[in-house]
Amino acid sequence: MLRRLLLPLLIIPAVAANAQQLGGNPPSVKWQQVNTPAAKVIFPKGLDSSALNVAAIVARINNSTKPTIGTKQRQVSILLQNQSTISNAYVGLAPFRSEFYLTPSQNSFQLGSLRWTDQLAIHEFRHVQQYNNFNVGLSHVLKLFFGEGGQALGNALSVPDYFFEGDAVYNETHVSRQGRGRLPDFMNDYRSLWIAGKDYSWMKLRNGSYRDFVPNHYPLGYMLVAYGYQQYGNNFWKDVTQHAAAFKGGFYPWQQAIQKYSGKTYAQFRTDALAHFKNEFRGDVKDVSANPNQHFIADEQYPAFVNDSTVVYLKTTYDRVGRFVINTAGREKDIAVKNITTDSYFSYANGKIIYSAFRPDARWGYRQFNELVVLDINTHSQKRITRRTKYFSPSISADGKSIVAVSLDEKENSALHLLDMQGRLQSVLPNPGNLFYTYPKFYSDDRLIAAVRNPAGQMALVSTNMQGKDMQYLVPYSYNPIGFTQVQDKLAYFTQTKGLKDVLFAVDLTTKQIFEVTGGKVNKSISFYQPAAGPSKFAWVKPTAFGNQLIQVSKSDVKLEPVSSGGQKLLDFGITKLSADSTADLLDKTKPSDFAVTKYGKAYNLFNFHSLFPTVSDPNYSLALVGENVLNTFQSEVSFNYNRNEGYKSFGFEGIYGGLYPFISAGGDYTIDRNGYANGRRVYYNETALHAGLRVPFNLSVGNHYTNFSVGSSIYYSQNHFQQPFRAQYRDRSYAYLSNTISFSNQVQQARKQINPLFAQSVSLNYKKSVTNLDASQILATGSIYLPGLFNNHSLVLSGAYQQKGQNNAIGFSNDFPFSKGYGSVSLQSMDKFGASYHFPIAYPDAGVANLLYILRLRGYLYYDHTHATQARFYTNGASFNGNFRSAGAAVFFDARIFNQQPISFGIRYSHLFDPDVFGGNGKNRIELVLPVAIF
Repeated sequence: MLRRLLLPLLIIPAVAANAQQLGGNPPSVKWQQVNTPAAKVIFPKGLDSSALNVAAIVARINNSTKPTIGTKQRQVSILLQNQSTISNAYVGLAPFRSEFYLTPSQNSFQLGSLRWTDQLAIHEFRHVQQYNNFNVGLSHVLKLFFGEGGQALGNALSVPDYFFEGDAVYNETHVSRQGRGRLPDFMNDYRSLWIAGKDYSWMKLRNGSYRDFVPNHYPLGYMLVAYGYQQYGNNFWKDVTQHAAAFKGGFYPWQQAIQKYSGKTYAQFRTDALAHFKNEFRGDVKDVSANPNQHFIADEQYPAFVNDSTVVYLKTTYDRVGRFVINTAGREKDIAVKNITTDSYFSYANGKIIYSAFRPDARWGYRQFNELVVLDINTHSQKRITRRTKYFSPSISADGKSIVAVSLDEKENSALHLLDMQGRLQSVLPNPGNLFYTYPKFYSDDRLIAAVRNPAGQMALVSTNMQGKDMQYLVPYSYNPIGFTQVQDKLAYFTQTKGLKDVLFAVDLTTKQIFEVTGGKVNKSISFYQPAAGPSKFAWVKPTAFGNQLIQVSKSDVKLEPVSSGGQKLLDFGITKLSADSTADLLDKTKPSDFAVTKYGKAYNLFNFHSLFPTVSDPNYSLALVGENVLNTFQSEVSFNYNRNEGYKSFGFEGIYGGLYPFISAGGDYTIDRNGYANGRRVYYNETALHAGLRVPFNLSVGNHYTNFSVGSSIYYSQNHFQQPFRAQYRDRSYAYLSNTISFSNQVQQARKQINPLFAQSVSLNYKKSVTNLDASQILATGSIYLPGLFNNHSLVLSGAYQQKGQNNAIGFSNDFPFSKGYGSVSLQSMDKFGASYHFPIAYPDAGVANLLYILRLRGYLYYDHTHATQARFYTNGASFNGNFRSAGAAVFFDARIFNQQPISFGIRYSHLFDPDVFGGNGKNRIELVLPVAIF
């Protein structure tokens, strides 16, 4: 059970990160490093400037800001991944490392406009400092016994995830001139709850909901952390976290630490922190029309006018995945489901929608693409017009003949590409200023506009001709994010941060005059995004407690007020501590480094053992020493197991290498004192088991489908050595067999409340065949198909399985046949099964107890299983066995979170047996507690 507790906490991420990919990079990648006391920055050859920049920032922060969280230091490995299309990063324990995914987001309102590697360095290194300084007290004891995984467990149980992220956001805001703590978009989710009169419980704010919109833990954490620094000084959180991570006071160490160092109860501290920010936004107009009991409705995004009575947009609900809809005079009609994407952006012109669809490389998990897709709103047909490209924010010209898109390469270069409607590249605009382009648009036959970021992280709105020359600045540079450009006639609309809001502006493309869009409903929004202009109508998207809501007004209801510039100094939302010491704006004071760049060997620290996991599953008691190298190409495990029933001891090793095209795996076990009864006495022998194999996984996901395929083959060798007293009577035995496996899975995108995808399939085939000494074989085939139920969030699952063993098998192969529920299972010569289950939601309690367990959903299923099994010469008289094992029943499952952060599902199942349980207990009725395979 402890191992189950430890395993998932190994990579408590600093942010919601990309999943780690075993062997995700092709072997052609050459790795280099910048080695400093604080960090070893590992990067693909050619990214020297980015690596040196990260190393310089980390070194400066490490020497300047560590007293606010502690002074302990341990070098971390930071791996720069330049082939992903996802904007993300993480720091994790077990092993202790960080990965930066180097593709910046187009949306500067959410994460800011700082240079992406700067942003990642100042945010993620704060997590490094946290882990280094939370290695105290009981957390340190756990590390001594169980390695890095032990510390991960201790930290996760004592320091809430909201602090990890809130403190890192505070740090990025403190040491730079921007940071999310100064961006209105970062606070909009809570502001939307407050103006709608939503007063959720603390546990609901921490755990979320399937019915209501609940902000994630980032803004919540920032508000509490920033308030703590503001009210109690720089040492407050250092004292709190040291106290909590050491588990001083026993149960609820975090709550006790807050009370000790603030003098307030934990509940009062939270209330006061949120009240501080509510007061900062006291000018927000209350939404008197909002019903506090109304649940989440929908996200409506990126509106575009077809004409004054018709608008297209992307609509996503908790019950249905994102789809394009066309709304004519208030009546919606679906156009098509949007393919898998990394963001929600699309643009419309001349009857066509264009957007970038995500596609992974078939083999290498860190290599991903954004390919352009064109959707015809009249025929509803979608066509992918580019392959293996990295395009973002595409836009179609007014005449429907050309496309402009932002292209990013693996060296972090941003460029504008001009393409025709078949996806053929026509030209690449030069970018001598090393600008980062976002949201480009056509505004005439020979000019483009775009929001750009310079290397310092400042933004401007620019226009350029089709050759990338004659660049004109429409809005000057500032740290105020700009985005969502839209052109109509001679006006370019855009959103820019101004004070407490992200505000709508327009610029006259002829006179260069800037206007602020005001009047009517405009003045009532807390922020304004994704503007759209029709002949006589105007629309935008505003954040609400019920989803991002599309607002449409007549152009006569809005005013264009001339202003000299769109931007002004970013606000601190009342956290004056952000600029109160010498470490403020530290990023601007960091100069390029002259650290040495050297080669990083792929075999370096290959056996990187980091954690010791105990497993107690009576009668087996085991310890496993687990390792993984920083490049994530090799995973290894050395284990010891003791079986209490038989008294045998087993030593084993497992390893898998993913740095080549096929995964290469190998392992072995040596077991002492295996035994059995023969001729009235116990016979002892030792067993050696070895195996090696190859496997190739393929990710074939495309369009609306996640598709995976894997093929592999392994050879197993086993030899029994009888111990000395029995060697004269029994002959040693050895054998070898092949195990060949093919697996396939495919599913469509799944909405938040859907228990299963509406349509999915999975098939697995395994064939085992002896190759030496003994004659044996076994084939196992399993499969499931997922279908829609009677209602949207219901699901019908049909499953089947077939297993056939050789008639005179001399090898007892492992049995993975999914026997009918409720029965004691056994491996017979021939077995086939059909099953059907119907899944449905029951209730959404949104209720918890004592900050320990929170129930988000109750769901149930009804099932029927039918297994037929036969076995030749089963009975002592030589007769065969031929029987059915039929059962039906129901289950109730609880989808929950424990400790306010980790998901868990458990349930109770009732089974009625229609046939005798030949291999199990007595009685027709069975009740079972169904626990997860792993708690996290």
